[in-house]
Amino acid sequence: MTTTLITGANKGLGKETARLLVEAGHIVWMGSRDQARGTAAAEEVGGRFVQLDVTDDRSVDVAMAMIAESGTGLDVVVNNAGIAKRTAGGGQAEALDGPSVLEVFDTNAVGVVRVTEAALPLLATSTNPVVVNVSSALGSFWATHEPSRPASHFVSIVYGASKAAVSMLTVQYARAHPGIKINAVEPGITATELGGGDPGSHPGRPAIESARVVADLACIGPDGPTGTFHEDAGELGW
Repeated sequence: MTTTLITGANKGLGKETARLLVEAGHIVWMGSRDQARGTAAAEEVGGRFVQLDVTDDRSVDVAMAMIAESGTGLDVVVNNAGIAKRTAGGGQAEALDGPSVLEVFDTNAVGVVRVTEAALPLLATSTNPVVVNVSSALGSFWATHEPSRPASHFVSIVYGASKAAVSMLTVQYARAHPGIKINAVEPGITATELGGGDPGSHPGRPAIESARVVADLACIGPDGPTGTFHEDAGELGW
């Protein structure tokens, strides 16, 4: 049986990805900073809660130790946790002060490194290790320069730059660890709480629809791709 860890899994894209993978027969560890919300989400979809804050080295290490001690092993990591910071006045304007920018990069990019590095010893014991990094077309140099793409018409200074970092981390990790299938995914414009606000305050399609492409990449076999960027329609240009 395949065992998967998803970060930021108590709501939105992470929770719906967990739901799909549980339905596919995976044991799914659902990482969440908040114990009450994480436990509720795990009970809802049939996963297992693990407290995990991707910005905290100790939290990540403790979470991996818990998974190791459980005996489930670990085959797949979905680095889903991500944030965007808005200005205090609300609206869609990004917060561009130093602490806000550092917080976004710490969660979206450094968090990928923390979790991936901590997971490597467990992934090394899997016969089909897979890592899926949730990125964005806003972090694609191709999409942000292609007039037919929505990303080319939307300004996203910090979030976009942080996702560009996720994309490069994907390429470099795939080169560094050729025995692991490591790919990035653009889930599409999704109605989530990204950046704060009420559920669904971020416009887009339902999270369950966007989760399908994430779940598909989490289910690739030993002959699957690595070092690639995917969306619904197939590969996406970097």
